[in-house]
Amino acid sequence: MIQKEEIEHMGWLARIELSEADKELFVKQISSILDYFAVLDEVETAEVDPTYHVLGIKNVVREDEPKGSLSQSEVLRNAAKKEDGYIKSPRIL
Repeated sequence: MIQKEEIEHMGWLARIELSEADKELFVKQISSILDYFAVLDEVETAEVDPTYHVLGIKNVVREDEPKGSLSQSEVLRNAAKKEDGYIKSPRIL
């Protein structure tokens, strides 16, 4: 069971102010959630394969094949501002 002090600490970490009623409510709610996790811990999963995706689908991607890169003039063709063969961007301080 979670303690009121732990709820206060979580509120402090989240930078939220909790009333006493909120603290009592959260103690009950979070304790209930943690009790349910304890029930789930009792489930035997030794013979169960890990599930990485609920559906049995695979990501379909193309083969990674090296190709030639763009020339400097092609890259600079759509640049809004260019200077000395480079793309010029606004100064950021």
